[in-house]
Amino acid sequence: MEKLKLTKEWDKVFPKSDKVNHEKVTFHNRYGITLAADLYIPKNAKGKLPAIAVCGPFGAVKEQSSGLYAQEMAERGFLTIAFDPSFTGESGGEPRYVASPDINTEDFSAAIDYLSCRNDADAGKIGVIGICGWGGMALNAAAIDTRIKATVASAMYDMTRVNAKGYFDEADSEQARFELKKALNAQRTVDYKNDSYELAGGVVDPLPDDAPFFVKDYYDYYKTKRGYHKRSLNSNDGWNKTSALSFINMPILAYSNEIRSAVLLIHGEKAHSCYFSRDAYKNLKGDNKELLIIPDAVHTDLYDRTDIIPFDRIGEFFERAFD
Repeated sequence: MEKLKLTKEWDKVFPKSDKVNHEKVTFHNRYGITLAADLYIPKNAKGKLPAIAVCGPFGAVKEQSSGLYAQEMAERGFLTIAFDPSFTGESGGEPRYVASPDINTEDFSAAIDYLSCRNDADAGKIGVIGICGWGGMALNAAAIDTRIKATVASAMYDMTRVNAKGYFDEADSEQARFELKKALNAQRTVDYKNDSYELAGGVVDPLPDDAPFFVKDYYDYYKTKRGYHKRSLNSNDGWNKTSALSFINMPILAYSNEIRSAVLLIHGEKAHSCYFSRDAYKNLKGDNKELLIIPDAVHTDLYDRTDIIPFDRIGEFFERAFD
């Protein structure tokens, strides 16, 4: 495996719990990329524990929201890992700051590989939590990986849909996609000529007065003390500009209606992104699928608002699914 340089100090945007033990771990995916993760285990845990892999939001790192979710679930008796996706954070992979609907779905399955082989994890009781853009990746992983017994998608984005059709599907036309493809492929030429990848920029800063609310919502998390992290793409210079290319014509939720395991979708009532979860829920089959709408919550409320995120409900969902 690729040798990674991992931070030793606690550098999360949330306080460390005195109820769990924490350590850094690594594992590799099917493409040979080494991934970095934070492992959280309940103190005084005995025997094989049910396990959960957590990732997201899209453009975040494990020191932000996914780590908080992992720590909270460890407090409730689960062995958890929060990992950085390929090409980002402390994880390996070159070039840096690129996303892939295939490789990033594989990252979840690689986490299942790792958890399945731990002596202190119950391989028959493994689930995933995906936040924001990794909520869509988690559903895609659940559609292909039968080892995943339960999936939670919180504030879910379908990144393939938003890249191909724009927000609220307002750019859903062949011509709009053609113009986008032209621009992205022109950027490919520039990047190749310069032997580097131009970055798209993270959350806009300074924040324009006329910015739409959802941009202000992201700014309030990624660009302030609340959620800023030096390795977060959204907090800094963003993904490389051509990352959107593979998302345009590879819809990740094409087979989500074939997921047989349990799924819980959680979204804020007032989140601009709520339509992703509502539509995804309509496509799911079976009587073990749930949609939980949090009253008055906006998108980033489900990133770190421990008074709003229904962690107890999430724990109960996994316990029922694992029985």
